[in-house]
Parts: sequence; structure tokens; C-alpha cells
Amino acid sequence: MAPRVVSVEADGGSRGNPGPAGYGAVVRDPATGEVLAERSESLGTATNNVAEYQGLIAGLTAAAELGAAEVDVRMDSKLVVEQMCGRWQIKHPGLRPLAAQAAALVGRFTAVRFSWIPREQNRHADALANAAMDAAAGRPAAAAPTGRPAAAAPTGRPAAADSPGRPAAAAAPGQPAIGSDPATAPASWEPRPTFTATRLILVRHGETPYTEQRRYSGRGDVPLSERGRAQARATGARVAELAPSVAAVLSSPLSRCTATAASIAGALGDVPVRTEDDLIECNFGQWEGRTFAEVREQWPGEMDAWLASPRVAPPGGESFTHVAERAHRVIAGLLTAYPGETVVVVSHVSPIKLLLRDALAAGDGFLHRLFLDAAGISVLDMWPDGGVAVRTVNDTAHLSTIG
Repeated sequence: MAPRVVSVEADGGSRGNPGPAGYGAVVRDPATGEVLAERSESLGTATNNVAEYQGLIAGLTAAAELGAAEVDVRMDSKLVVEQMCGRWQIKHPGLRPLAAQAAALVGRFTAVRFSWIPREQNRHADALANAAMDAAAGRPAAAAPTGRPAAAAPTGRPAAADSPGRPAAAAAPGQPAIGSDPATAPASWEPRPTFTATRLILVRHGETPYTEQRRYSGRGDVPLSERGRAQARATGARVAELAPSVAAVLSSPLSRCTATAASIAGALGDVPVRTEDDLIECNFGQWEGRTFAEVREQWPGEMDAWLASPRVAPPGGESFTHVAERAHRVIAGLLTAYPGETVVVVSHVSPIKLLLRDALAAGDGFLHRLFLDAAGISVLDMWPDGGVAVRTVNDTAHLSTIG
């Protein structure tokens, strides 16, 4: 019989921050303290916070595999607990995809409650994480402790409504964390070596009839216009100048993107184009195909709410928060699959704006202040430790000769 309630103790760390990293997670029966599952893994080079999030993800995954309905998460990382409860912003872009992955796992349970605990009450997970760090550093690992955990810290009030862990999550009352670092990769003005970064060339598709008519264009498969096809060809030539060697070209499955991607791939020597469903535009629901003015007239209250929060979806549509989660899933996969290489991503306004918002650690108002032209190019460099450099936003110089 699957346990209804389990506790998850999770931890992670690195030797050097960034340095050899690993995580540990323990799933227990909260009534008896019996260990139901253990998870640990070396992560190579990463930061403390990345490892802590990976420990949380591993623990929640194990709890889901056991069939648990409710989870009490106990961690000595103040940062992860507060961010998952929505009280602290996730400022570092390297943590946003991990928080989104953890939030998706939280959604599989009836309720998840988060508690901060002192490190001495997290000894088992801490030992598993240290063993994983030893393995990452090539050192012999010590055995993890067994037995019942120290007394659990009491859980507290529900998390904020905008928590990535959703309203079902709860956290213990705030306590000062010992040794928790508030960000991941250290800030620095010093230029970082580009050869260790994965370069992402983000391209918005060329113009369509809806672009010119200022209509909401989400999941509808509106093809490129004649001008859009010319923009796609010019964009291909520009991308070939920026990156003569490209490891992959990814595209939204909609034809306005695949046609743009095909032009880019052709200019690069016929690099294969791979479609990725998570790169598709936001689902605008009942607003699809309507002009901005029509939506303002027919849904004034809904539009005001939508403009005020990325968590609000258009009637019958999708929120920007959800779009960001799936866009970050794609980027996380690219960073794993193509370390130190260049990848072209052809998508739409909403996914690209959300990626740029998070890369720049900007607020939600950024989404309504940034304008992205059809066939505009933006360039990001992303490092394994979560570091990011935004090199170009909405480059359109290559479109100057198109009438």
C-alpha cells in the first residue's frame, strides 16, 4: 500500500561554489522514521544552490514513485525553501528551470509543505550529498548515517499565491539560515571565457499576415507572408555570419517558425532542423486571431488582469508562467546536450521574451516594455554554473534592405 504522507529530507552542495557537486535525498515514513528511499548523485561542477535544487527534485521524484499523496519537505537551505514558497524571488536565471521542474513535481501531489531545519537535523541527506561530492572530486566516500531523523521542525502557514510550489505548499516560519548563500554563480565584471559557454541564438519567426494586422497569433498555424519569407532568408544569412558553426537548429512546430528555421539551416549548410513542442507560442485562447483593439473592447477586465500578472491566462488560454516553464525545459535540455556549443532556437514573441526576462533577472514589467521585431535576433551565453551573459537583444540590422 502506498504511503499517504511522506517526509523528504534533501541537501546539496559543492566544494568551491562552483566546484565538485552532489546531492542527497531521503524519503521517510514520518510516523516511524523508517527510510523508504534514498537518492544521491554527483553533478560534476555546479554551485551549492544548483545542487540543493537537484536534491529537492530527486526527493520529490522518489516520493512520487512511492505513490505518496502529501509530502513534508525539510531542508537546511533557506534559499530553496523561501523561493519554493514564493516569498523570495528567483533572481538567478540558472535556478529558474530547476525551480520550474520542482514546481511541476509539486503539482503531482495533493499537498506539499516546506520547512527550514538546522543542518544538524538534516544529517542523513547531508551525508549522502557529501559522499556524492567526494565522488565528484575523486575521493573515497564515507558511509551515510542511518536511523531516525532528529525532531522535525513544525510546518507553518501556506506559501504565497505566486509560489512556484503552488498554494498547496507551506513553509516553516522564517529562521536565519546558517551558511546559505543567496545566489548561485558569483557576480563579477570580469569577462568569462566564451568557449565554455553554450551560446543560444534566439530568433523570432518572420512576419505573417497577423503580424502586420496586429492580431494575437498563438497556436493558429499562420504561414509567413512574402515579406516574412524575405526576412527569413536575410536572417539565415545573418545567423551564418554570427555563427559559422552551429550544433543544432531547434524550432517551434508551427510553420512560420519551421520555414524561418529552414532558411537559417540552409544558410548554415543544411543543418537538420528539430521541432520542439515546448517552443510553441502562448495559447491565447479566445483572443486568438483578434486584434489588440478588439480584445481590449470585449475583455477589458480580463486584459487588465492578464497585463498585471504572468500567472493569469487569457480566457481559455495559457499563462505566461506556464510558457516560461516549458521554455526553460527546452533550454535546460540544450545546456546538457550541447555544452560549449552554439544552438539556434527559432520561436515566438512570448517564449523569447520570457527567456530574456529571466536572463536579465528583470521583473514582469519587462514583458510589456520589450519589443521584439519579426525575424529579430537575440544572443545569450550560458555557463554550466548558471552564469549568463546577454550579448544581443532584437538585432534587426539584417532587415534594413527589406521593403
